[in-house]
Amino acid sequence: MNLPNWLTFSRIFLVPVFMVFALFKLPSGDLIATVLFVTAALTDYLDGYLARKGKMVTKLGALLDPVADKLLITGALLSLVQLGKVNALIAMVILAREFAVMGLRLVAATNGVEIKVSNFGKLKTAVQFLAVTAIMLGYKIGTPLLYLSATITVLSGVEYYIKGAHVLKE
Repeated sequence: MNLPNWLTFSRIFLVPVFMVFALFKLPSGDLIATVLFVTAALTDYLDGYLARKGKMVTKLGALLDPVADKLLITGALLSLVQLGKVNALIAMVILAREFAVMGLRLVAATNGVEIKVSNFGKLKTAVQFLAVTAIMLGYKIGTPLLYLSATITVLSGVEYYIKGAHVLKE
């Protein structure tokens, strides 16, 4: 266990805590939920940066990091749907792609093939996190950003399936 892996685990831990503050009428719950979400989102950048810079990339981290990302965006979108701030269909489009690509990467991994995160995939994650944060803060730009993130999400999903098509043929 190294620092990047601990950051990944902290992101996983923060998801249900964030959801409690987002969904229950607690004092300053909205603000605390937003801070927790942004903190968790920042650990996504930080764990990857530290792992690469410090040459601490591990198989555990490579496996858990995308799972932590999916849990965070799933928790956020489900919370926002529950609160009536996000349309369930747009959330489903995003989540379907997230899990389809995760499944493809797992199938590839079981065949000894690594499908690396693309720059398009990194952009997708950044725009998703930005859109969710904007919606949580009540900014009107949040919804258009979410639709933009859904578009990028679908397009990056297509990119992954083009890259991984050979794995599905086996």
